[in-house]
Amino acid sequence: MVEFTFLDWFWVVLFILAMILSGILFYRLGKRSESDFFLAGRGLPWWLPASSVYATHTATDTPMWITGVIYRYGFAGIWYTFFSAWCAISAFVSTRIFRRSLAYTQAEWNTLRFGGLGAEMLRGWISGWQVFMNMFILGWVGMAMGKICNYLFGWDIWIGLILFSAICAIYVLAAGYWGVIMADFQQGVIAFAVIIIVSIWGIIAAGGPAAIIDKLHAMGEGWRINPFHFSGWLSGDFPFAWFITMMFIAILGGFGMGTSIDWYPEAQRIQSAKTVRDASYSIWWGTALVLIRNSVWAVAILGFFVLFPNIESAADYELGWFRLGFDFLPAGMVGFFFAAIIAIHISTISTHLNLGAMYFTRDLYLHYLKPKASEKELIWVGRIATFILLLGSFFYGLMMEEITSWLIFALWLMAAGIWLPNILQVVWWRFNAWAYLASWIANLGFSWLVVWILPSYNIIPSLPDYQQFWLLILLGALVYIPVTFMTKPENMDHLVKYYVMSRPIGWWKPVRLEAEKRGLLNEVKGAAQ
Repeated sequence: MVEFTFLDWFWVVLFILAMILSGILFYRLGKRSESDFFLAGRGLPWWLPASSVYATHTATDTPMWITGVIYRYGFAGIWYTFFSAWCAISAFVSTRIFRRSLAYTQAEWNTLRFGGLGAEMLRGWISGWQVFMNMFILGWVGMAMGKICNYLFGWDIWIGLILFSAICAIYVLAAGYWGVIMADFQQGVIAFAVIIIVSIWGIIAAGGPAAIIDKLHAMGEGWRINPFHFSGWLSGDFPFAWFITMMFIAILGGFGMGTSIDWYPEAQRIQSAKTVRDASYSIWWGTALVLIRNSVWAVAILGFFVLFPNIESAADYELGWFRLGFDFLPAGMVGFFFAAIIAIHISTISTHLNLGAMYFTRDLYLHYLKPKASEKELIWVGRIATFILLLGSFFYGLMMEEITSWLIFALWLMAAGIWLPNILQVVWWRFNAWAYLASWIANLGFSWLVVWILPSYNIIPSLPDYQQFWLLILLGALVYIPVTFMTKPENMDHLVKYYVMSRPIGWWKPVRLEAEKRGLLNEVKGAAQ
């Protein structure tokens, strides 16, 4: 347990009051319309969504995950986080395509890209999946906070899981996305400053960079400072083949939509930006901050390993970066550190509460249940959905004990079989709704079979995650490629309308020629000039 002074508690209470005040200040804006409650009226300059991208992806589980891979694999573990570099491509490819569509959500975009019954079924599937997935994410982030509070105060894990998520829900319920985006800006600044301070403090506590390197060599652990230390080409638990897989994902992922679970929060920030250019800049700079943050954390964790080597339990060493702050910061600063932890926690909680509520409100309630609902009604439905998501997150959070295994499963495997279809839907005109829907359903079954069920019955061995990824891509392709050619292409009129609106890249020649034949592309170019 860590002892808090009056000054420590002062920082914590001050920050919580500031966040609640955000909800009160922006309540008037959030209640104006559905667009305000979920997208802040689509009028934000690039730096606000950028700060939100960074803040959202700096959650209480994030330092645990990064600590876990760095403590286990050394500095080479930083490549585990490099998947987020897909945003560098996305910023100038899929981000622009998505922003031009003006769709609120990925599910709505799918009805613009595809047509007919398949598109309607797809929209229902993806929106329902996103409601579930956001509760799942909220659960694992909440569990991370529960573990921190257990370490600090000896609280039962469920207290930290529930308490701060419930506080966050106050301003999300009041102001919607306006409250999220404005609080994220404050939280992002606080979090970045504290990450730098605590990481440097921890490095100094370990003796400084030179001393850390010397101590690692003296311990026979000098390999940990090599970012390219792999266990072999194909053998061991960290092979070069894994690295190639990660580069493949990072470089090509940005050409698609939904290639990572991070795409969905990004998509909301993209549509809240006032122009296509603002949307691109927001994703680019938000991701740059994420990669810088990961590198700072990685160096600090090497210092933690020097101070506390050979911890066997992942549940224990995942708390490494937090321990650098709580064990070595002076009294008065510890509370400020904890306030920053609350900031990085609720920045993610607020995003996924509002995002999940948007899918429920826009794609399920408005689209399928009550198409003529008023703006006032939609805002109240959004608030009710936010509350339901909050309750669901508590249920999922209590199911999770080790953060890293759940996170890697979600990041890699529940999306692996649809990774390539998410790119094909953007770059290939012939790919249709039935093929995309088939890939989703197939992957849901294949991922559980490959990761959990078949190994448990010794039907197949437990495979490393990168091998699971490629196997799931192959198994999925055996389903959606035949479905693509066994079903009809999307209606050409629908495709032309989508092409003129979004101007996608890739293999769209038949659609482009048809649009040119109709004189529609000339109209678009003239309007742009």
